[in-house]
Amino acid sequence: MSEDILDHCDGNLLTITLNRPEHGNGLSDAAIGQLGSLLQGAAARARVVLLKGAGDDFCVGRISPRGTSAPKLEALQMRRGREVVFNCYAAFRESPIPIIAAVHGRALGFGCAIATCADITIAAANSIFQMPEFGENIMPTIAMSALLGKVTAKQLMYIAYSTAELSADRAERFGLVSEVTQNLETATQRLIAQILKAPLPAVLAIKEFARVAPSMEIHGAFEYARSLHAVINSSSEMRP
Repeated sequence: MSEDILDHCDGNLLTITLNRPEHGNGLSDAAIGQLGSLLQGAAARARVVLLKGAGDDFCVGRISPRGTSAPKLEALQMRRGREVVFNCYAAFRESPIPIIAAVHGRALGFGCAIATCADITIAAANSIFQMPEFGENIMPTIAMSALLGKVTAKQLMYIAYSTAELSADRAERFGLVSEVTQNLETATQRLIAQILKAPLPAVLAIKEFARVAPSMEIHGAFEYARSLHAVINSSSEMRP
């Protein structure tokens, strides 16, 4: 396994650390694939995932050849080559256990996307979120796809077209961030402790409902909520 990504399981908490601090934790396709695999297997190891970056930044994006060094690919080759990124986004969405991103410093491009993909994103006050691709003559629909369901259509268009650097507070207003804090470690550990003390069926059901219900028509979502509520809250596993 690459040292670009570290994983450590302590009881029911799986901590995944992006570990290229001298390069802002920019990730190669191989490292992105490793991240996706870790997330896919997380539920077999833990009840909560914490994703963070080493050093001064969370993640400055995906590392790929550009300019004259970039290989000339046909459309099908390009599509196949990007599957690792889409598979990583899917691993966030499909994980049955909650994923928390603890963001500090820069979260750019792919870094912005995975920070937003997390179920809960806690950001240090010094964090910066940006999708710079459009300003570099790169059409950013891959990263944009990760923001679907997280921000409004108008916000998505603005983030993509403007390439604006969003402060943590502004990112929270846009829906990229759940909480902005002056003490990232304290805020993150408080949330993890809250989740870990809850019965596992409740933890899994919340994630399941949040993942599935938005794609349902409203009456079906209500009935789904009613069914989950009855099944989970009547379970003996919910009682100490």
